[in-house]
Amino acid sequence: MALLEYTINISIDEFPRALSITAFEIPSSGIEVIKEDKLPQNWKHFPAPASTKDFGTRLLKNSTNSIFKIPSTVIVEEYNYLLNPLHADSKYFKIVEIKDFIYDLRIKIGLMNWQIN
Repeated sequence: MALLEYTINISIDEFPRALSITAFEIPSSGIEVIKEDKLPQNWKHFPAPASTKDFGTRLLKNSTNSIFKIPSTVIVEEYNYLLNPLHADSKYFKIVEIKDFIYDLRIKIGLMNWQIN
């Protein structure tokens, strides 16, 4: 999901080809599920409106949870997990692996061609 979200939300002119994929081990408890009806009304708009950024900032600053399960803007049946590094329980987030990832621009170009047709 992260790759799809990234592809949708970045301009082809801004694409760094060299990226990293990081795998985390996270606790299964303390995950707050954010339902679609709790998100700003314009949460799916592109580019991402300020209301969604403000929502995320408030969530990280004011919640008692360390992990948030949030619907994807690309596939609403799927989810992104937002980890709160400001939360005291973030000490339980463990990086398991970091791998280099070379983004294949054909993904973005294919998406752009699909949107045009």
